[in-house]
Amino acid sequence: MISFSPTEDETAFVDVAEGFAKDVIRPKARECEQNRAVDDAIISKAEEIGVASLEFPESWDGLELPLISQVQMLQTLSYGDLDIVQGLPGAGDAASIIRLASQNPALGTYKEAGRGGSWPNVAFIDAFDPEEPWAEQLQISRNGDGYTLNGVSRPVRLGAGAEYVAVAAVDTDDEPVVLWLHNVPGSEHWMAVEGDYRLGLLSTGLARLQFNHAEVHANEVLAKGDEARTLIDGAQTRIRILQAAKAVGLMEAALEYATEYTAERKAFGKAIAQFQGVSFKIAKMAIETRVANHLVWEAATKVDADKDDALEGSLRALYRTHRSSLFVTDAAVQLLGGHGFVDEFPVEKWSRDAQAQAGLYGREQDLLTRRGERIVNGATGAKKGVLQ
Repeated sequence: MISFSPTEDETAFVDVAEGFAKDVIRPKARECEQNRAVDDAIISKAEEIGVASLEFPESWDGLELPLISQVQMLQTLSYGDLDIVQGLPGAGDAASIIRLASQNPALGTYKEAGRGGSWPNVAFIDAFDPEEPWAEQLQISRNGDGYTLNGVSRPVRLGAGAEYVAVAAVDTDDEPVVLWLHNVPGSEHWMAVEGDYRLGLLSTGLARLQFNHAEVHANEVLAKGDEARTLIDGAQTRIRILQAAKAVGLMEAALEYATEYTAERKAFGKAIAQFQGVSFKIAKMAIETRVANHLVWEAATKVDADKDDALEGSLRALYRTHRSSLFVTDAAVQLLGGHGFVDEFPVEKWSRDAQAQAGLYGREQDLLTRRGERIVNGATGAKKGVLQ
């Protein structure tokens, strides 16, 4: 039986994150969205408590926290505001690549650049799934010991100000490859193409990355072949769980706000929370939030325990979390009535952020399809005596 009771260390981390979320992040949410950038004071505080180094190994002067500890901390921070948490500078999703390949010499320049705790921005392009529409627009072809990149990526967070880019993809010979690129003056690998993004997560530096015959040298190749596939699977698993945890934090904020609003708002002489239609919706929001939370925590503990079904668990957790977050944030808007669409109330922002989050990390149908493929391939492999 899995226990989700936090340890003393986890409780201490969560307490710090909770104070930061309520006292620093939440009051600045609208301002950061309007400025389309995270406030410098928030960045300084995040660096002080080590948010950027949660995933980094100790050999990188990181905290190297278990995934379950990171989940609890990021969930709490995102309760303050998901947009701000996603816009915090640093390695972003590529931190999971670093966690799993920390000794790779290709990462040496980034490790040196981050000494002192201020890590340069890294954009992570995940074009590994050949069925992903955006994968077709980014071509990676072999060029001697290196590669040549052409095309444009899908929108990625931290892309607008990225100094480094990690790319997980399949080359034109159908071989998996992981690249680690650094834009240096005079030999730019890519150009950031910022779009007119209006939905949500406006503080995250969203941008597409354009490559025009970018030459990638052998010392910029992190892994290829089976080694790359293993690295990508491991990193994707961790990223899905961490992103799902952030979405749960957003759901908790929306649920709490809607519950308090309906308890205080009155109609026909009583709180609207006492009306059956309202109370039922609040109950369903609470159920969806708890289910998503448990799936995320379960998936995190499976990764920490190195369970064989950890990857499948990450897909299940992210799928259900995206589905639930879209419902919970939309329901919060509905429960506030006309106020739900007014920017003086945070729920309309949270609803937009939930939609943007699902767009960045996988719509429910896409995640469900991938999960189904894993189940079918696993069953087929089992019959043949082969693990797929």
